[in-house]
Amino acid sequence: MEKPIIVQKHSIKLEMEPGTYFWCACGKSDNQPFCDGSHRGTSFSPVKTEIKEKRMVSWCACKHTKTKPFCDHTHRDL
Repeated sequence: MEKPIIVQKHSIKLEMEPGTYFWCACGKSDNQPFCDGSHRGTSFSPVKTEIKEKRMVSWCACKHTKTKPFCDHTHRDL
């Protein structure tokens, strides 16, 4: 099974507007934490996420979270 690329060992915190977002699950995107299609040809797919109201979001950047796409601090054990 393929393993995702660890982008960094801490979350990417962004203030997000309401909308639909696609989180990069493979770690290959040049537009982290969002998908840019770089997963093509791999076993990974982006995770579609709805943000309903403006808020601060901690996006997972280690790509190993159990609460995809949000950081659960798994990076501390990598």
